[in-house]
Amino acid sequence: MAHGVTDLWATLQKYLKENQNVALAAGVTALAGLAAASYWSLIPGTKPVEPIIDLNNQSVIIDGKPEHRGSWLSHPPDYKTFDRYAPECQVIYDVLERGRRLSDNGPCLGARTGPNREYEWITYQQFIDQVHQFGSAVVAQGYPPTNESFVGIYCSNRPEWVISDYGSQAFSMYTVPLYDTLALDTCLYVLNQCGMKLVVVDEAKRLNNLLQLKPQVPTLKVIVVIEPITEEQKTTAAQLGVKLIQFYEFLEIGKRNLQSPVPGKPSDIVTILYTSGTTGNPKGVELSQNSFMSMADSVLVAIGDKHTFNKNDVHLSYLPLAHNFDRTIVLAFLCCGARIGFYSRNPALILDDMAALRPTLFPSVPRLFNRIYDGVMSEIKSSSIKSTLFRWAIESKTKEINKRIIRRDSFWDKLIFRKIQNKLGGRIRLIITGSAPLSPQVMQFLRCAFGCPVVEGYGQTEAGAGLAISIIGNPLNDSIGPPLPGVQIKLVDVPALDYYAKDNIGEVCAKGDLVFSGYYKQPDITAETLDKDGWLHTGDVGRWAPNGALVIVDRVKHIFKLSQGEYIAPEMIENVYKTSQFVCQCFVDGDCFKNFIMGIVVPDAEFISKWAPNNGFPADIKLFCQSKEAHDLVLKDMLERGKASGLRGFEQVKDITLIPEMFTVESNLLTPTLKNKRPVLRKTFEAQMKELYARNE
Repeated sequence: MAHGVTDLWATLQKYLKENQNVALAAGVTALAGLAAASYWSLIPGTKPVEPIIDLNNQSVIIDGKPEHRGSWLSHPPDYKTFDRYAPECQVIYDVLERGRRLSDNGPCLGARTGPNREYEWITYQQFIDQVHQFGSAVVAQGYPPTNESFVGIYCSNRPEWVISDYGSQAFSMYTVPLYDTLALDTCLYVLNQCGMKLVVVDEAKRLNNLLQLKPQVPTLKVIVVIEPITEEQKTTAAQLGVKLIQFYEFLEIGKRNLQSPVPGKPSDIVTILYTSGTTGNPKGVELSQNSFMSMADSVLVAIGDKHTFNKNDVHLSYLPLAHNFDRTIVLAFLCCGARIGFYSRNPALILDDMAALRPTLFPSVPRLFNRIYDGVMSEIKSSSIKSTLFRWAIESKTKEINKRIIRRDSFWDKLIFRKIQNKLGGRIRLIITGSAPLSPQVMQFLRCAFGCPVVEGYGQTEAGAGLAISIIGNPLNDSIGPPLPGVQIKLVDVPALDYYAKDNIGEVCAKGDLVFSGYYKQPDITAETLDKDGWLHTGDVGRWAPNGALVIVDRVKHIFKLSQGEYIAPEMIENVYKTSQFVCQCFVDGDCFKNFIMGIVVPDAEFISKWAPNNGFPADIKLFCQSKEAHDLVLKDMLERGKASGLRGFEQVKDITLIPEMFTVESNLLTPTLKNKRPVLRKTFEAQMKELYARNE
């Protein structure tokens, strides 16, 4: 039997290499099916993945109220607490010793600093030593080791980011990250609201930004710089009364003045994370030591013992550490003694970094997953044989997934999916997606192509990154799962939108240890989000699925009404349209005096440049956007995607305008977490929207 499969495999490869015409597709497909069946017969019964809870009853009803639910992994009767994954870790500093012990003092933090750009590592003990040195150096600058002191971090992901963060925490101080893409006026606001005295910065551009802002930030005294400092920068800093210290010189200061750690209490603030600020100034979210430890523990418990992290796991840190998604992943990895490698700080090199690091975990956001999916679909469309085999492969793997069989050693993995897996290093065993909804189509592709569990998380900055996560082993893609352990979620009425909890729809409200303490120096705004009973009002509209999983509908504040009385949820519609291979970014908006909606669309320039020359369209993105034929093509594809996703007629755009310029953080059209700034977009494209309505009336 084994010899027969080998012969079939060799014959199939020969056909694929020598024949590229449609007539052979059916024969090749039949041959592939025979080979797959033979291969499957050689595998002893692969055991289905056993979900950690009942998939038909994913959440527990609290107080007899169907709208109020908790996790089965929490303790009854109130379901507020749960068995922590690492109960010995009361504060974040505690995970360092646990990680050192579990890893046998193995590799901890790595960067591509070797002669051939290979990853070089520091051990857990070296990391702990540098943490002590950094914190001691801050104290040596005159900052007391109390929860009244804080350190700014203004740089991209790298080992020094984490050393600065944990070094501050080791001495009860907390950190205030600044997104590396923040506009100067936002940086100025954060620096002054916090009265920032000491900031860690990485490169010349951001150092220059701080020096430029210094006259308006009188409190700023010390800047610790990771990369080389120029003589001009030294002169400017001296004139401004700012002390510049190289990062590793700073560690030496700490080494000479070493202090005993003072890690603080679980109730201490560990960080202030500034939210995106879609309108007005960003808000400083205060999160405690207990918030972050609860967050990491709840995710590790929800993933389950069979899939949780261990010392052999590797993570590529590239999602911004100034946001708590990746920061929580880093904490969980350190708690388990695993390794964290950092990307080259160039988004174009992420796949190269992955090939070098070969991570086992891949947390990311839908935007990147959509690009991977579009790239694969674009490639297979070039050949009818490839398309046929790919479709067969997806169908075959889907049948397995529906039986909860998750693997990457099938015939189809060897023939079709291995190349895709190898692009991310070939060792991914768990994918986590968050920050925005992922389409069911792309979710299923990831599960089939990578042969590993793919889970979707839901949360926000005010909730320490996560409130709910889908269950490993659940073959469905129709929800974001039940509440995390220790989290309660309830739906509350939104009368202005005719949403009522009795109808199983309303605003999602959450309570738990991971919920934030409040907005820094903004008690009035805190009271609008965190009510007197401790419930976080998320601003999201949700409903409970029949199986007890949470389904997010849209944002309360983003929903608007058309003239015929129908409500529009623009973010949901935009996420559907962004599954089109032609669409990179999209802004959907409407007029309350009209009965249809319009869209501003940024085509995917990378895809267009490869696709257009072979399909009779201009490859230049500006010329493509000016083409009437391109306009019609993109609109048609968007409407087809909308119909396939179940959008109702009034939810489909009537018309669109193609523009070549990307929405960016720098242009103030996106938040630092890459969400649409709707009020700014509405004002920016006001003229185009008016023209679209005039053209279609």
